[in-house]
Amino acid sequence: MQPGKHPRNFLRLFKFFCVFAVFISHSSLHGQNWPGWRGTNGDGTSPETNLPVKWDSVTNVLWKSPVPGIGYSSPVVWNDRLFTLTAIKETNEKLLLCYDVGNGKLLWQKTVVKGDFETKHNDNSFASGTPATDGKRVYVSLLDGINVVVAAFDYDGRQIWIQKPGTFLSPHGFSCSPVLFEDKVIVNCSSKGDSFLAALSHLDGHIIWKISLDKQSHSFSTPLITQMSGKMQMIFCGNKEIASYNPVDGSKYWFVNGPSEEFCSTPVYDAKLGLVLASSAWPKRILMAIKPDGQGDVSLSKVVWQSPKGAVYVPSPVCADDFLITTMASGQVHCLDAATGNVFWVEDLGKQYASPVLAGGLVYIPNDEGMITVIKPGKEFNAIAKNFIGERMYASPAVSNGKIYLRGFKYLYCIGSNYSK
Repeated sequence: MQPGKHPRNFLRLFKFFCVFAVFISHSSLHGQNWPGWRGTNGDGTSPETNLPVKWDSVTNVLWKSPVPGIGYSSPVVWNDRLFTLTAIKETNEKLLLCYDVGNGKLLWQKTVVKGDFETKHNDNSFASGTPATDGKRVYVSLLDGINVVVAAFDYDGRQIWIQKPGTFLSPHGFSCSPVLFEDKVIVNCSSKGDSFLAALSHLDGHIIWKISLDKQSHSFSTPLITQMSGKMQMIFCGNKEIASYNPVDGSKYWFVNGPSEEFCSTPVYDAKLGLVLASSAWPKRILMAIKPDGQGDVSLSKVVWQSPKGAVYVPSPVCADDFLITTMASGQVHCLDAATGNVFWVEDLGKQYASPVLAGGLVYIPNDEGMITVIKPGKEFNAIAKNFIGERMYASPAVSNGKIYLRGFKYLYCIGSNYSK
């Protein structure tokens, strides 16, 4: 130390950097938001650790809050706010809800659409799509009759813009979620109507690009956007194909025909293996692994493997290292070798419409009865815990800030360690 410098100043500086380092470390472990369908990465994975593994309707439930109406929209979380959608049949309203994540208090609810509801499948709701948020605004997509409605609200519940980019015709209803990329809000509207993909400006809702899909068919799959083979790609399952687009301008990179007509689940990308993993839904369920480095029609050149084993209908899969975990409305859970499609094990964990999430090296698998089975991925089935929330659920979990957020048919739940109260 130089002469004349007081050691107390050095100690203060040292303490500051220690506190800052602890803050940064804590933030990296617990600061993850869950901003849209399937989280930050769009694939159901979270880097967070030390999440609760065991709970019931009371233990490790930090709060429980009633949800008005009926909807299967999954929760999204940004810092101290949680958003989800619901529908009130008695008033023909579809609502955006905002909750305080600290105590579960409903802060506000805003009507997005009011009018006669569409026809739907018995297992669907009138508010099944999940919102998306960038920390400043929250974006939603719903149906108004046959018209697709995309809207943006600020965090005080003020509507910023509303747009109707086209129509969606399906006897099954609507459940597509918006996905955010740079300055765009991208929506899948593959149906018996206009059948299109569109990117809207997050600022004012004007259409930046719109792709007309030439093969009318149902798709309820939210696109996956991530870096693959040296470029940003948007994997879209619809238009009777699995295809890759440039999310900047909507131009198509490559496509695989089929393997069937319709899609529900969102694909995943195994970065270690360099494989896109996607499943068709109807009339045939085929699971495919595709190399995303092609151009044009790659149906014969880039499909690494395909199999009906482990193929899914509604829930989206999750990748855990070399393992692909798929869940089904039938109740069967498959663990496959992502590189080959070989099945390691199959277990019946109860019917599932919700999609699993991966966090802390564990997979959380909800079933329709509200039982969440926690497994450790591996070549043999290894259940760590089974947790029951006490009611049915179709919405998928959200993971944020060291907590798990669940939506049942009647309540929202915040699951966390009780010592953090």
